Amino acid sequence: MPKHVVPEERRRRRRPTRSGRILSETLIVETALRLLREHGGAGLTARRLGLALDCDPSTLYRYFRGMDELTLAIGDALIGQALRGWRPTGQWRADLRAVGLRIHAAYLAHPQAAVLTASRVSGRANELAADEAVLDVLRGAGFPLSETVRIYHAFIDTTLAFAALDAATLALPGAARCADEEMWRSTYARLPAATHPRIAEAAPLLATRMVTSAYPTALDMLLESAGNGPASRAAPPPPPA
Repeated sequence: MPKHVVPEERRRRRRPTRSGRILSETLIVETALRLLREHGGAGLTARRLGLALDCDPSTLYRYFRGMDELTLAIGDALIGQALRGWRPTGQWRADLRAVGLRIHAAYLAHPQAAVLTASRVSGRANELAADEAVLDVLRGAGFPLSETVRIYHAFIDTTLAFAALDAATLALPGAARCADEEMWRSTYARLPAATHPRIAEAAPLLATRMVTSAYPTALDMLLESAGNGPASRAAPPPPPA
C-alpha cells in the first residue's frame, strides 16, 4: 500500500529537525542532488538522506510516497532550473534553441541525477510548464497542430536523449572517461589508410569533435529541418481563448 503523503500546509507546521532545519520538498530535493553528486545513484537512499537532513528516514514519507516519487521531483527540479529566467522572444528557432540548450545544460550540471531522471515523465509543474512553452512557441509560429506535436516530440526526445547520453559520460569514473576520450587518439588516429581509409582521413577531426557533445549540432539540424517544411509557412493560429 502506498505511503500516505501529508498535505503541504500540514508539513510546514512540523517541528524543526534535530539540527533546527524545517523540512520542505525543496530542501529534500536539494539535499538529494548533493548526495547524488557526491555518491552517485547508489548513494541516494532514504537512510543516507535522513542522515544528511538530520531526521528519521520515515519523516521523508510525509513529503514523498517513496524514493521513486522523489526521483521524479529531482527531474522536475532540473527542468525548473533550466526554465528560470527564460522568456520567449517571438523568434521560434531562437526560442526553442535556448530552451533546448538550457535543459541540456541543467542536466549536465547534475549528471548523476540526469542519468536517473532524463527518461522519466513526472507530470509535475516544471515539466508541464516546459511542455506548454514549447508547444506555444510552435503554435505561435504558425505550425499546424499535427506538425507542432511532431516537432515537439522530436525536440523533447532529442534534448533528453543527448542529456542522458552526455550525462552518462560525465558520470563515469574519471579514469574510464579519460580512457574513452583517449581512444580517439590512441586507436582511431593510428589506423592505416590501407585498411580504414575513411577513418584515417577523418581521424584528426574525429579526435577533436567526438569528445564534445553533438547536441548543439543535432538541435540546429532539427530546427533547420522543421523550418524548411511547408508547414512552417502556415499563418499563425489565433491565441487561445
